[in-house]
Amino acid sequence: MESCTDWAVQAVQQNGTASEFVAKILTSGMKRKLLTLVMINDGSRVLLGYKKRGFGAGYYNGFGGKVEPGETVREAAQRELVEEACISAQDLQEAGVLVFAFDDQPQPWEVHVFAASSYVGEPAETDEMRPVWFAHEEVPFDSMWADDPIWYPYLLRQEHFRGVFAFQQTTKLVWNTMV
Repeated sequence: MESCTDWAVQAVQQNGTASEFVAKILTSGMKRKLLTLVMINDGSRVLLGYKKRGFGAGYYNGFGGKVEPGETVREAAQRELVEEACISAQDLQEAGVLVFAFDDQPQPWEVHVFAASSYVGEPAETDEMRPVWFAHEEVPFDSMWADDPIWYPYLLRQEHFRGVFAFQQTTKLVWNTMV
């Protein structure tokens, strides 16, 4: 099975315009940080969470986090959705994979993105996230991570995607490619 860093490294090498640190981080041999992200999309709206604390505080994002030892990425995605939004997806589908390299963090991130259109429970605020519905045409990209406008169109079209993103100083997007 092809590992995430295999295709991501190949994409960086084929593109040729990536910042030097991207290839260095992806080929360093350091184990990647495995994460999940769940996007609830009812067909005309997406449910995003306003991040209240921790990494990404002040941004709107999907719901997700670290994969714990012994969990599959799907199990982690469901757990994080329950923990952060108090709902459980009924039709969780793999939507894509995103790889991130940060110049100020030596460990690359591999984020498995899932989408769902139905769920059980009522979205509720937690100590970490405040769920908010947005119409597709009103997604607040100016209050989200800089990579989101690049891969969101794939998500909304229900088209599987893979992307590699490079950030400097944690939040400044300096390079990306979709494959």
